[in-house]
Amino acid sequence: MSPTRGAAASIAPPAPGRPDKPRGGRFGSLAGWAQRHRWAALLIWVAVLAAVTLVSGAAGSAYKNDFALPGTDSQAATDLFTKHGSAQAGDSVDIVFKDSEGLGGRKAGVEKMLAEVKGLPGVADVRSPYADASAVSRDGTIGYATVTLDGKAEAVPKEDITAIIDTAKSAESGGLQVELGGEAVRGAQEKGSPTAELAGILAAVIILGLLFGSLVAAAVPLITALFAVGSALGLIVLASHVFTIADFTPPITMLVGLGVGIDYALLIFYRYRHELTDGAEPAEATRKALDAAGRTVFFAGCTVIIALFGLVALGLGSLQGVALALALTVLTTMAASLILLPALLAVFGRRIQRHVLKHVAKAEARGKVEGRRWRALAAAVQRRPLPALLVATFALLALSAPALSMRLGFADAGNDPATTTSRQAYDLLAEGFGPGFNGPLIVLVQGDEAVGQGVRSELAKAEGVTTASPAMPSEDGALSTVIVYPETSPQAEGTADLVHHLRDDVAPGLERDTGAEILVGGSVAASQDFADTVSQRLPLFVAVVVGMSSLLLMLVFRSVWIPVKAALLNLLSISAALGAMTLVFQYGWFGVQQGPIEAFLPVLIFAIVFGLSMDYEVFLVSRIHEEWERTKDHSLAVREGLATTGKVITAAGAIMIVVFGAFMLSADRMLQQFGLGLAVAILVDALVIRCLIVPAAMQLLGKRAWWLPAPLARRLPKVALERPANS
Repeated sequence: MSPTRGAAASIAPPAPGRPDKPRGGRFGSLAGWAQRHRWAALLIWVAVLAAVTLVSGAAGSAYKNDFALPGTDSQAATDLFTKHGSAQAGDSVDIVFKDSEGLGGRKAGVEKMLAEVKGLPGVADVRSPYADASAVSRDGTIGYATVTLDGKAEAVPKEDITAIIDTAKSAESGGLQVELGGEAVRGAQEKGSPTAELAGILAAVIILGLLFGSLVAAAVPLITALFAVGSALGLIVLASHVFTIADFTPPITMLVGLGVGIDYALLIFYRYRHELTDGAEPAEATRKALDAAGRTVFFAGCTVIIALFGLVALGLGSLQGVALALALTVLTTMAASLILLPALLAVFGRRIQRHVLKHVAKAEARGKVEGRRWRALAAAVQRRPLPALLVATFALLALSAPALSMRLGFADAGNDPATTTSRQAYDLLAEGFGPGFNGPLIVLVQGDEAVGQGVRSELAKAEGVTTASPAMPSEDGALSTVIVYPETSPQAEGTADLVHHLRDDVAPGLERDTGAEILVGGSVAASQDFADTVSQRLPLFVAVVVGMSSLLLMLVFRSVWIPVKAALLNLLSISAALGAMTLVFQYGWFGVQQGPIEAFLPVLIFAIVFGLSMDYEVFLVSRIHEEWERTKDHSLAVREGLATTGKVITAAGAIMIVVFGAFMLSADRMLQQFGLGLAVAILVDALVIRCLIVPAAMQLLGKRAWWLPAPLARRLPKVALERPANS
């Protein structure tokens, strides 16, 4: 690369005799092919996108949530429920009634409506509140009917659930309030909205327009990203028929795909712009940009994919499918950046060149020097590197501190918007039967009904338990099920403590006395098991991701300290993001409803952010390394590295921040948490770490930054990341 160094770039035409031929690198050769066959390359991408969209639309999705946790009590209880035909194995819908005058006078109307519900598709059985005294509150004002579905919630068509909701709501009259709850109802309420995606795209267009001052130049990276994301989403739909992919995967892949796709295309496009300002013709500039920045994109993409496949080390089926989908998305964005982008540059190259040269000429006339402010910032940091390093690090550690008290769990109807029927049903049940009614624990006893009743009486006495239902035998009589209602709400810390108390303190004594095996299950216990499993396996996951990524960096930069520094700083940006998520969503800052952090998000954010942080690390440090190799002046290398990359890193980071931050507009709490976590991580990484901490750390390390023990240097293969621009 030959960026401007203290003066505006030359805009003179290339010298006579300059060879206009592909350079020796593979990415340059690939760019040359895409340029020569520009229309074929574009048609191939259009055909791929159209074919994938049509085929995936015809095949439909087969998303399936797999939260199975072999070896846990909750999973063992679920397996036994299914094996022995327990009534607790199925899904249901609660129809909740409230009348301040009492439900006794509403019997005829309610029973008539329930009879209509029983005849609807997808309904296996209906139990009236008038047939079960325990289904009516003590004051007689609140009651509920249980609608048993003929399958799991995700297997029942949404139109069937909507019919149940509409039929039940038709019974509302006078002072009678009717609300419906259950996972099936929550799923039917979800309405996908493109608001977040459209807001992110619009913000990205504005930032790109401000960066390049040209609609065509701004559109090229965006078009590349949209083609990549569209193709990836179709491929993921098809992959869901072969692999277990969760139903919450598409919005996450859209979120990551847009950010990464624009980011990768921007890094290459910005290098292309520099080559134009150095006097290269569009075709040559494209090849040089791909042969240099294309290598960075390829390495960064591989790092993200490695980090994502680190999720396999967790052994959680639900996350393995997400990792596969995201890896496929990143792979598609890489392919689009390396093939589609050069074809687009071949089509619009002359127009972009005219605009770039005109823009540079105006800057020259005004005496502007590109990178001047970033060079000044680097110089200021170099004058006092230790204070800059300590202040920035302590600030990020302070933001990270709340993550130490992060509580993992899953959102339930209590986190739904207050206007939804599922939330109102949740609140009515808590009002009438206590906060623990919305999250009962299902205790399985491997014994007959008599043994179950004895266990039930002891469970009812346990600290933290409001009441326990009579033991219910399974169809074959081999099991008994006791429903235990906690004193606290499903997401409360007290409920998690109760799960551990029953398993660790109460159940062992009962097993000795009765000789029966006792398992504590249910959705609340399963959520706790998932959170505990993630916490236990997190160290292995972190070690795998950090170790493999650090090894790649060592190969590229042939240094011990560069990978160590990168790993520590990436961990710092991730911990800061988790701290911000904890403050906002767990402690309720800015008026957000308090609740746990979704149990799978910390590891998912870790994998994605660790990989994305390597983008900026590689982009910045490779520039510093290039200057170091050219001048052997370490201070100059740090200054010029930041001066030539600061603008594009900030722009790329800003695009990712607005794309990720736009998902705060989503009604889904999980997507809100995910968007905030990624946005904060990228903000911290692009501004604080890359612009302050990295220059300070590199200045303090000096020549030692490039140290590699001689025995290791002889054994490690040499991997060239970027070719000098003039080679």
